[in-house]
Amino acid sequence: MQHIDAPEVWQRLPMLDAIAALEQAIGTNGFAEGPQRLHLRDDGRDLLVMPAMADGWAGVKLVSLDPDNPARGKSFVNGVYTLFVPPGLEPEATIEGRALTELRTAAVSGLATRHLARPDASRLTIFGAGAQGRSHLLAMAAVRDLTEVRIVAPRAESVDAFITFAADHLDVEVRSGTPDDVATSDIVCTCTSSATPVFDGSQLAEGVHVNAIGAYRPDLQEIDAATVLGSRVVVELREAALTEKGDLLLAESTGGWDRNDIVADLTELLRDGATVRTSPSDRTLFSSVGHAYEDLIVARALHTA
Repeated sequence: MQHIDAPEVWQRLPMLDAIAALEQAIGTNGFAEGPQRLHLRDDGRDLLVMPAMADGWAGVKLVSLDPDNPARGKSFVNGVYTLFVPPGLEPEATIEGRALTELRTAAVSGLATRHLARPDASRLTIFGAGAQGRSHLLAMAAVRDLTEVRIVAPRAESVDAFITFAADHLDVEVRSGTPDDVATSDIVCTCTSSATPVFDGSQLAEGVHVNAIGAYRPDLQEIDAATVLGSRVVVELREAALTEKGDLLLAESTGGWDRNDIVADLTELLRDGATVRTSPSDRTLFSSVGHAYEDLIVARALHTA
């Protein structure tokens, strides 16, 4: 059985190719049917089991999340992916799960940004200087011509490492930022594990697009109700978002947001041509929880690259 390690994930499948694979699959067929991920919790740690099948392919991702790992000098997210290929659904490859998750999550955000952000969007603020922050930088640069990037994170050493990473990969100005930078941003990506909102949604600029990828549990709230209420909301799948996405669920229970105000899911946006942005001043929000089918699409593209 082949194993694709983390460096090979990034070497085999450039960000634009991952975005293209997702756009083609979802834009043609929508999301494959399948169960919601199994989510186990133990003493503050999480284990996610995410299976998917489509077009003769299948895959299962196991992901662990331990909030104490960064203090140990280890990754918050770890995992492994097993890919079964046609014909016969034989196990053909394992893929380093953390790298696959980083690539897939950012590629989905990149795809949403391609269709939701203003064409001239160029000023980016990212919350979170970890792996997802770095991969989202690459995804945003793949779909928009960035002129300025602000990185907001609590630890100066993480910010410095992010700025070094950006200098090695992109030709764009990157500096340390603050939550107030959302007032002058065209795109905002929240890539944290925060349980409380990381910025004041009343400060968001008109026309901004927000990718919110944290808050993977109902009790987490990475963005506030003002952001949700003031945005035209797109999700991957309504059922998953309204079961797991704390940003939306807490905006509903405490802020008066109505779940019927979701404008579209990704299938409606990409396959059915739903109109989300109606004017340059609209604020748009892609509220993501991740989906096993997305992992299968990217894993398949990696295997065949």
